[in-house]
Amino acid sequence: MSKTIMPVMRAARIHGVGEPFRFDEVPTPRATGDDVLVEVKSCGLVPNLKNVIHHFPSWFPHLSLPPFPAIFGLDVAGVVAEIGPLVRGINVGQPVYINPLRSCGTCPACRAGKPMGCPSSTFAGYFGFGPDSPDVFRRYPWGGLAQYLVAPASSVVELPATMSFDQATRFGYMGTSYSGLLKGGAGPSSTLLVLGATGTLGVSAVLLAIALGVPKILAVARDEVSLARLKALSPNRIETFSIHSGSVADWARAATRGIGVDVVLECLATSAPSSLSKDAAASLNNGGRMVLVGGTREQISFDPVDLMVNQTQYIGSKWFTTQEGQQMAGMVAAGTLDLGCLGHQTFQLSEVNEALDYVVTHPDGGFTNVVVQP
Repeated sequence: MSKTIMPVMRAARIHGVGEPFRFDEVPTPRATGDDVLVEVKSCGLVPNLKNVIHHFPSWFPHLSLPPFPAIFGLDVAGVVAEIGPLVRGINVGQPVYINPLRSCGTCPACRAGKPMGCPSSTFAGYFGFGPDSPDVFRRYPWGGLAQYLVAPASSVVELPATMSFDQATRFGYMGTSYSGLLKGGAGPSSTLLVLGATGTLGVSAVLLAIALGVPKILAVARDEVSLARLKALSPNRIETFSIHSGSVADWARAATRGIGVDVVLECLATSAPSSLSKDAAASLNNGGRMVLVGGTREQISFDPVDLMVNQTQYIGSKWFTTQEGQQMAGMVAAGTLDLGCLGHQTFQLSEVNEALDYVVTHPDGGFTNVVVQP
């Protein structure tokens, strides 16, 4: 029997730039057309959300925020509560993760299977990339810091029974790393260097590289304690290096008998110096690929002749498709993607302001998920 959907729901909303969350009762949305209504069980918090709320209008005025008062919340896992009349293959009661990427679905980029290039490309519950993002926010104004949200059925990732809702909220970070690994060609015949390996993107990348069968994973970061935790995940395949110990490139080349690595996945934070990225790029072998999924804000310069002679590729990758999300869920179901090392710090919806402070300052790096449970 379907659960009764109440006409109003609890939501944590931001009423203005830089303000704390307030707790409101708002109308519960309903599923129409090819949309689904999801009862939110867990919503992951990302550290950058504080920047979005406080600084994005001045830092990045070309990026759209949802109209205030706004329901934020990027990574949502829950249960399908209602389906629109045009939805097929999705059932009420199904556990799901919702890919927050929204696009128009009809422009040339969308028809080519490249929704991130859509003029409407938008992260529901976060911010928009394109000039048409305000239209998307009017259509889908709901983020995950509420009891329910409506999303297009095309954004649904079906979750296996072996995966918790808290684990599923990690899919935003994991999907970003996964898509980057795929673009770089990481797999059983490649060597991989993960730069920024103990952050949330980096830990996700290492777990996925193990699942993809990468035989040699070079994990580079600052904190030696966290690096030791990474190595323990697969001691025979993972080698670690602290950036305080010297040149990343020299170490990586020594670790690969002078050949260099096939793929570098750069997962650095915005505050990291670009010299780290450039040093890691020097570890690539001829034909190697460097994929950027992090956000260091310093300019990086390269010698174009060096790129040409060494056939090096430098690739940007900012999100993942719902299909890639379903692939990750499949790896969890098969047991090849093991998320057992991840801890979860949970907060109630009424504690979201405290949760936002915690996610910025907690000491456990990429091994802990910060989750709000509405």
